[in-house]
Amino acid sequence: MPTDRQEDILIAVALTEFSVHYEQADPELSRRAWQLAADHLLEYDVEPREAIGALEIE
Repeated sequence: MPTDRQEDILIAVALTEFSVHYEQADPELSRRAWQLAADHLLEYDVEPREAIGALEIE
């Protein structure tokens, strides 16, 4: 079962993916999704480029 930290990082990864895919369609929504992702990662002191490794999925 994933920990709260892993769940929050996974949410951040999903928000980042959403942000990238909707950047052209809705820039404001994309920006808000990116900011939410960054907030989740800051909570656990994880850099965006480290997010996947921080999930520690086996």
